Amino acid sequence: MAGAGALLHAILAGQIDGETEALLHLETALALEVDPLDYCANRFGLGHDLVMERAATWAGLTFATRVPNTRPGSPVIERIERLGEVRTVRAKLFNHEVIYSAPRFSEFLALSRHAQRHPDFRRSFCVVPESAIRAELAAASEEVLLTEARHRLFRRWPRASAHVDLSQASRFGFVAAMVGLMLLAVIAPMVVKPVFVPLIGALLAVPGLFRLWAAFDRQPERHEVPLLEDADLPVYTVLLPLRDEAHMVRQLGNAIRDIDYPPEKLEVLFLVEQRSPETVVAVAGELHDPRFELLLVPDALPRTKPKALNYALPFVSGEHVVVYDAEDIPEPGQLRRAASTFAARAGVVCLQAELVVDNAGENWLTSLFAGEYAGQFGLMLPLLARLGLPMPLGGTSNHFRTSALREIGGWDPFNVTEDADLGVRLARRGMATDIIDSRTAEEAPVHFRSWLTQRTRWMKGWMRLVNGL
Repeated sequence: MAGAGALLHAILAGQIDGETEALLHLETALALEVDPLDYCANRFGLGHDLVMERAATWAGLTFATRVPNTRPGSPVIERIERLGEVRTVRAKLFNHEVIYSAPRFSEFLALSRHAQRHPDFRRSFCVVPESAIRAELAAASEEVLLTEARHRLFRRWPRASAHVDLSQASRFGFVAAMVGLMLLAVIAPMVVKPVFVPLIGALLAVPGLFRLWAAFDRQPERHEVPLLEDADLPVYTVLLPLRDEAHMVRQLGNAIRDIDYPPEKLEVLFLVEQRSPETVVAVAGELHDPRFELLLVPDALPRTKPKALNYALPFVSGEHVVVYDAEDIPEPGQLRRAASTFAARAGVVCLQAELVVDNAGENWLTSLFAGEYAGQFGLMLPLLARLGLPMPLGGTSNHFRTSALREIGGWDPFNVTEDADLGVRLARRGMATDIIDSRTAEEAPVHFRSWLTQRTRWMKGWMRLVNGL
């Protein structure tokens, strides 16, 4: 225990008075069930680089901020889905093999004793931050990660992936059906009015009646789950996919910083496309927060949000994971509420928060969009959840158990409505989805052209999804 107190005192130099206070902080970290290094980096604002450097100095080990770029080609990776758990890599430096490692607190104590008994060990071992290990693995495994991101779902569930192109017969059949329907609509008043008009009426009435049901259905009172204390909360990963959104990074960073969750249990990954240099620079300006990390997504087809999310999935170390878009502002207590709901409802693998439009008063288009979202997320999804029907997830603020997300193959990188696809795929595997009483504010399209582009993409994705059922 004396060694542990001395190490923590060395890390918190200038922050605390002595080893006695250091031991108190050590007990606090252990009570929270987090590594004391993460506790120091986040609770004292020191950052992981400084904490690891001070720990290495105390242990008599060499420290570097990154792993040198000396790797020969792509490595062989047996468990790509667990890449985020790797904390040690080997590299050659001046023809000498060096182990680069991000040790945990207890490992520093053992390494210090080993270095004292074997002085030559210092020449072949170097301490680096965990982010340096992650960056090296991402760079060395880029092709493997891209292949997994694009083809993971196709290998596990080929018929569910939009990677499978429609046959020419299917395309011609679809076009012929659409043309036939239009012709029927034209000649219906003269020829098939008694049959065709009631059929069209039924097709329009059924979804309309379902929406009326959702509007007038008296929702049963939801029993609030008890919120977990800090010590009981699991590690939570937040994925923030960005492309050409540099102007939104500051707002997004502030929104994530406002989240009420133990900082040492929060992992925030900014997923930025390499072809967005302005966004990369903007995110780099936010990395002073120890919770934040930048993961560059290589420029490769398909250039879609789900491909970027799949690329990051092997690095996720949290028990739960959530996706937010650039314009999102989640309620501060959303992650704590989601983690508490997962703990209370073992059979639920996905939770959808309510999306609300925060610029509804900007013009008539945003007002209509806000009304649509209020009906969809405030009425329709709760009814679907109560009935146990497939739930079309929103593109953001959906929370997952990481194990379940990996089990079903992650997101479909070739589907432009990956959220709806994932909701249906979860239902097809018998995995329960529910909602949580928490809101995320986001912006609605202001101009008709941007609204039309978005809506066209949604309709295209739904058509592709229906074809794959």
